Amino acid sequence: MKFAICNELFEGWEFARTVECVAQVGYQGIELAPFTFADSVVDISRAERREIRKTAEAAGLQIVGLHWLLTKPEGLHLMHPDKAVREKTVDYLLRLVEFCADVGGTVMTFGSPNQRTILPGVSRETALTLAVEGLQICGETARSHGVMICLEALPPAQTNFLNTNAEVRALVRAVDHPNVQMMIDVKSMYVEDMPIPDNIHACQGLFHHVHANDANQRWPGSGDVDFRPIFRALQDVGYDGYVSVEVFDFAAPPETIALEALRYMSQCLTEIRSSPAV
Repeated sequence: MKFAICNELFEGWEFARTVECVAQVGYQGIELAPFTFADSVVDISRAERREIRKTAEAAGLQIVGLHWLLTKPEGLHLMHPDKAVREKTVDYLLRLVEFCADVGGTVMTFGSPNQRTILPGVSRETALTLAVEGLQICGETARSHGVMICLEALPPAQTNFLNTNAEVRALVRAVDHPNVQMMIDVKSMYVEDMPIPDNIHACQGLFHHVHANDANQRWPGSGDVDFRPIFRALQDVGYDGYVSVEVFDFAAPPETIALEALRYMSQCLTEIRSSPAV
């Protein structure tokens, strides 16, 4: 397992300063929210993309990929009843795939609750059909660019679509494309009925990214979630990708969040590696 952190935490910082801090703390990767660079990635030039990648690499960091995919620009929705809106959304997802590959990323986490919520007048069956159609198109471009699109379960308080990992697994199987898989998020799994380690095992072979956070919306180690059984489960299923810190409470300084999260996760990982499973 490797550790990364999401860049929107460092709001207002120059990207060079952000990657320098992240690298100095000890992370191996950084995950990007596209809206922190521009309202639309179409407006980010090839030269600017090369500079983003070069800046991260100069600090010794891998750009893991993207998340918060559809926060901007406005007016996007994967399962909108208006075909023109759906086509615009799919086209933007394809542009995101290109941007992700250009900056060196390989994972795109599809959370974006507002842009996937089932709208009034749209049946769940229709929404599922539209989601499958759109994601299959995206999968082909993702494959050609070496990018994995990973669907994320979010709790009912945020959206009415894909609320559990079981629902995400079902959609992934319906899309049936090797470059459309899933990711798992600790705070989202915390509110499911299934214990987190069991949930991880149930997703074995289908997830390709992990977001680390506590149920309190803050960083790992700041609340009640014990990450030791989580890391043990990840180890048991052979996960060797990134565990990326994503928080939603920015009250603490970003340096503190980054440092405390990595310190706690590293301690948990050391403990499970030095003790036998029970």
